[in-house]
Parts: sequence; C-alpha cells; structure tokens
Amino acid sequence: MIMKLSAGTISVIDPANVILPPPKFSELPERVLQFGAGILLRGLPDYLIDKANRNGIFNGRIVVVKSTAAGDINAFSHQDGLYTICVRGIQNGQIDSGNIISSSISRVLSAHEQWPEVLKCASNPELKIIISNTTEVGIEKINEDINQLPPTSFPGKLCAFLVERYKLFGKNEGGLIIIPTELISENGKKLKSIVLSLAKENSISREFDEWIEEKVRFCDSLVDRIVPGKPTLEISESLQKELAYEDELMIITEPYHLWAIEGDEKVKRTLSFSEADPQVIITPNIGEYRELKLRLLNGTHTLSCAVAHLAGFQYVNQSMNDDSFFSFIKSMMLNEIAPAIPYDFAEGKARDFGLQVIERFSNPYIHHPWLNISMHYTAKLQSRVVPLLLKYFGKYKMVPSHMSFGFAAYLLFMKVVKCNNNLYYGQYNGEDYLINDTAAPVFYELWKTKKIPELVKHVLKNKDLWQYDLSQFPYFSNTVSDLLSYLHDNGVVAGLLDLDAKKSTNQ
Repeated sequence: MIMKLSAGTISVIDPANVILPPPKFSELPERVLQFGAGILLRGLPDYLIDKANRNGIFNGRIVVVKSTAAGDINAFSHQDGLYTICVRGIQNGQIDSGNIISSSISRVLSAHEQWPEVLKCASNPELKIIISNTTEVGIEKINEDINQLPPTSFPGKLCAFLVERYKLFGKNEGGLIIIPTELISENGKKLKSIVLSLAKENSISREFDEWIEEKVRFCDSLVDRIVPGKPTLEISESLQKELAYEDELMIITEPYHLWAIEGDEKVKRTLSFSEADPQVIITPNIGEYRELKLRLLNGTHTLSCAVAHLAGFQYVNQSMNDDSFFSFIKSMMLNEIAPAIPYDFAEGKARDFGLQVIERFSNPYIHHPWLNISMHYTAKLQSRVVPLLLKYFGKYKMVPSHMSFGFAAYLLFMKVVKCNNNLYYGQYNGEDYLINDTAAPVFYELWKTKKIPELVKHVLKNKDLWQYDLSQFPYFSNTVSDLLSYLHDNGVVAGLLDLDAKKSTNQ
C-alpha cells in the first residue's frame, strides 16, 4: 500500500525525486496569516515563502484561513499542511521540471467553524503579514456587522481581525503589512478603503483609523503564475508512481513566476522572503507589471475561453495546437490588445511579453481547463477587457475584429438552456456546462425573450455590467450582433476558420 504524505512519512521519502522540507520546519513561528487556501496562493506566495525558509531567510510559516464554507480542510490536517509542487514547463527552449514538498503552511482554519481560533491569531506578536486571494469578487463592500461569527465578506473578516489586533496591542504596536493578490487594479488601496468604511459603519473608534494609517500598510500587488489546479487522474497516477507517495493536495505549476508588490525599503525589510527570489519585486510602482499581465495574459484568457470551449477544446495547451485558434490568439494579443493597453510602455515591451505568454499558453505540461477560466466571466470582462475596448476605439476609431469575436462568443457561451437549484447551464455538443457567473440569471431571461440584435444592444447598453454604455462605440453593436448570429448558426469552429481566412486575405 502506497504511503501518504505527512510529517510522519517525510523521513522515508526518497530525496532523489523530490526536494524535502528543511530540518525542524515545524518549529518555525507563524508569521503570516493568509485568507484563501486556493491553488494560486499555494503555487506562488506560499511557494516563495517556503523557498526563503529553505535558504534560512524568512524563517516563518503561514496560518491559512479558509474563507468560504464550501469544501473542507481535512486534507491539510491529514498531511500536516504539507503538499507537493510539481514544476513543469519549457523556458528558453529548455525543459524545466522539479518536485518540491512545501512546508510553508502550519495549519488551516475554517472561518465558518473556527472563527474564534482565527481571532486568537491576532495576539501573536510574530505575525507581521496578511495575504489574501479571494477572487476578483472577494474585495467587495457588504454592509454588515463585523461582530458576526464570522462576518460574511472577506473585507468584513479582515476588519474584525484588525479590530481585535488593535484592541490587543494598542495604538503604538501590532503593525501589519497586508498584501491582497486579487486580480483587480489597486487591490490594496481598494481593500483599505472598504475596511475603513466598515469600521466607521460599525462605530469603531477614530483611534483605530489612526492606527490603520500609522501602523498598517496595504500594498497593491500582482501575482503571475499559471497554476491550473489538481492534476488530471492520468498525470496524478504518473506522479504518484514517480514520487512513491500519495498527496491529495499536489499541484502543478509552470516555471515562470512573478510577485510584484508596491512598497518601499521598510516593506522590503518585513517581507524578507523577497531576498530568496529575484522574481519577488518590491517597487514603488507596479503599474507596468500589472497592466502587462492583466491585459495580455488574463485579458486574452478571458476573450478566448468561450471561443475555446465552444470550439471543443478542454485545455489551453490543447487549443494552442490548432492552427486557426493559435492564429486567433496571436493576432488578438499582439495586434489588438498590446497596442490598446492603457499604459505607456517602452518600445516593444508589450509585444515581447505577449510572445512570452504565447509560449506559456503552449506549455505541454500544464493542462489548464478553459471552463475554470470562465468563472466570474462577466466581472472579468468588465475589469480586464472593457478598458482595452475604450483605449482601442479612442486610438483607432474602428472595431477590433478579434476582440469583437471573443465578445460574441462570450454572449453565446452565456446562453442559458436550463436552471436547476439556482445553478445555470449552457450546452455544447449535447453536453451541459456550468455557467459560474452572477450575471447568469440576466442572460437566462434575455435569451428566452429577445432575438440576437436586440439582445446584443441590451447587453452592451447595460452599465451595471460594464460601467459604460458599450453600444456607443460606432459599429461595435452591429459587428458583435453579426458575429453572434454567425456563431449561433454555424458554430465557432467555422467562425475561426472564416476569421483566419479574412486575416490572410487582408495581409
């Protein structure tokens, strides 16, 4: 019977196949509180802290707070917080691979079941850093009582924790650095403003606000690493055979990684783990890093996921092997998105980054499901793509053909065919797929009651979805409507071939 990964089995795991944790790793103090137990955090910030610990630099572990009620934390408990990071990819034409058992997590607490235990962490003087990743919709204001057990929202939970910290340490001590990694612009500034607003609404003293201003630093940040999720069954079984142990928490990542954090020398001293990896960049302005990643990687992902799924592709790397889809991605990224990024880059900077992203998308070792990328689809379009449309129309006074194609495919993807228990489903090739989007009920009604031209105009005019009236752009509504009609009647594969043929004719 194959053994399971845990602190008790580390001593008998063969170090020839995997990098083992440092000696006495379990004795390191808890210095980080992390809201979120997701794969991105485990594949990048937690990976970097683990790397620093191995180099004797940071010497601290992470208390993870599982913010949502869904799922459980049993696997973390059974494995003593240990999990394997399998790095697989190609960099500069060379295969880059390796396996690491991360020991950066000390324990995982459930916010819903162990909130008093979470608040106890506020009394720890060694705790200096808070990290979060609660998705783009996590940093949102909800008017609530922060004395609930627990508060509903992530900002509510954070506010309650900070109030507890202030009560225990007073106005001159207990300072913290808070680093949200949610993929929204100025995530640190936005989170801070919500926390202060919640404190005011909950009648927390003015002295607490002063403590926040003087002792608590909210840093904008950006994380960039493709971490697609739990390995497929086939890959999992292969890795299990290679490593000779079972790991329920195993993740696969690409070699490329970046964590850009807005801060000064004082922030850098506290975040000493940055010394262990040059790709942890602490700088006064992370705008360049954020815009490149947000638009070229994430924006392209967002504009492509419906196209890919409705063309029959399950994984990103799989779709990149198709000539017409590869042409769509490359043309859209380099010819429409890159010149429309709302940031002033050095000559060639955006194009070079885009070419690197194409290589990353093509990584044969990373199986990143397109349906996973479609989660919170509408919110992602609003934050990642609408600014590109605004800049493109303002700059060129014409319709971007590939972005329009992506937008039309999104509308087709959002064609809800049934609703069960408040879950909304679309359908492709006779199979249902979950539409994991808060706007799904809106589209459920629209597709039942409106024909395509009217539906497109209604959606584009909806400022609640986009914060802008997108129908104001000349010919955009007609272009998207014509494309949607074509895709609806002929399919996305035919649409890609037609788009590629038109591009070739125009060259």
